[in-house]
Amino acid sequence: MSKAGPGFATHLLRYSTGNVLAIAAGLVSFPILTRLLDNTQYGILNYYDSWVLMAVAVGKLGAQHAIMRFYPHGGSADSLRAFSTNLFYLPLAISFVLWLLVGAGVIIGDLATGAKQSPVFWMAVVSAPLMVFTSLVETVLRITEKSGLVMLSRVGWRWLEVFAMVGAVLLLHHSAVAAYGGKLAAAALVVVFYFSWMRRNLSFSRAAVDRSSLREGLVYGFPLVANEIVAVAFVLLDRVMIKGIIGNFEAVGIYSIGAALAMQVNMFTNITVFEAFTPMANRLFTTDGPAAVRALKQRVLLPLTYALVGIAALLWCFGADAVIALSGHAKSASGPVFAMVGAVYALMPVLLVSGYGLLLEKRTLKVLALTSGSLVVNTALNLWLIPAHGVMGAVYATAVSSAAYAVATCAWVPRELLQLPQPRVLATALAIALACIAVVSSSGLFGLAPGWPRLIVGGGVTGMAYVLAVLAVDARLRTMLLSWRGLRMPFQARGAG
Repeated sequence: MSKAGPGFATHLLRYSTGNVLAIAAGLVSFPILTRLLDNTQYGILNYYDSWVLMAVAVGKLGAQHAIMRFYPHGGSADSLRAFSTNLFYLPLAISFVLWLLVGAGVIIGDLATGAKQSPVFWMAVVSAPLMVFTSLVETVLRITEKSGLVMLSRVGWRWLEVFAMVGAVLLLHHSAVAAYGGKLAAAALVVVFYFSWMRRNLSFSRAAVDRSSLREGLVYGFPLVANEIVAVAFVLLDRVMIKGIIGNFEAVGIYSIGAALAMQVNMFTNITVFEAFTPMANRLFTTDGPAAVRALKQRVLLPLTYALVGIAALLWCFGADAVIALSGHAKSASGPVFAMVGAVYALMPVLLVSGYGLLLEKRTLKVLALTSGSLVVNTALNLWLIPAHGVMGAVYATAVSSAAYAVATCAWVPRELLQLPQPRVLATALAIALACIAVVSSSGLFGLAPGWPRLIVGGGVTGMAYVLAVLAVDARLRTMLLSWRGLRMPFQARGAG
């Protein structure tokens, strides 16, 4: 049986809190740095940061996915030593060697051509292996369900980075070099902390080196590296096609503002949910089998369905007001973008949790095929809908292709791992949400002004009405929320009833 520990609700609360505090740090640093750095310096900073993200995604060699899937839950000391040797230390060493070769190639190329890279470029090069290392250690912390330590280290790192970057720019120089120097200093301190934890908890043994285990981990992870690249392309595709078809950056800006806010919804729903859900699902699959995973899904989907359908309804009704409140009436054209894309992103985790299982079955090529197929569908719909509907054509394409991806995960997952929301729960949530949307649409909220008034008063009243109606209808949810027992108790294999 699986080892008892913190429940899904505890992990979800910790990751949600950590993400909120990390985003808050960004809200503090963004206005300061945009004022202290001119457009050129800020552009340099973000340009190299974007390339570091891509380099780290490739440099991890998919090891983070192998760590998540092959961690030996309940294993002996020898199995843990073999795991850390073959799926942590060896991929990390290979990544470091590749980094040295790329760095040496750049230096040789510069000497041969007389080119000279900027200081920020070399800072970015130095930061790449640090980011790979911290990411792999954090993955181990997540799969061992140390969500409290992940939350504290993530929040501490983000705020340390804010103080270091802003301090360096204020005290040293208003330049990207100073800002990136502060960023590197913060990362170095976190690396020291993670290195100390690694030495205490992850042991290396030459006797445990197993090429077949290393190869299995890399074969499992490499398709997911490609999957990450395709996912990045999915995000960028709409902007590129809007620019190419409509022909101006104004349309790109309208879409980007709404889509960027929708990505924050994605962080609060999809990413946060799966940070809490995935480690538990992997542990249960390893120790108790598919039935335990389905039992976990069934218990999680009860509150999750109610919560995410409610969030989607609020975004549909008040997403445009959120854009006006945050960015002003001049950006109101982005409101419908945020409302629709945000609502779709809010609903997706219901189906993605229901259909989670391809990674448990090690079917990473199918995951890559699903993501690639979604990209193809999005491209085809953009070609058809953008000329006819402008920016909203890209919105429709994103909504349909994202929804198709979520449905396809349920269609492709092995039947023994599929667990859809209970029909009664889904029907109740949708009925109450649609009733709220109908009341808001027909009443016009009695003339409340767009922006903060509608968002605070209308959103608050509508949200409260939805919550009270759901609690009044479903006694199981009342019991679960009052006692927290339903989400704190150990998830073990049990019947579906």
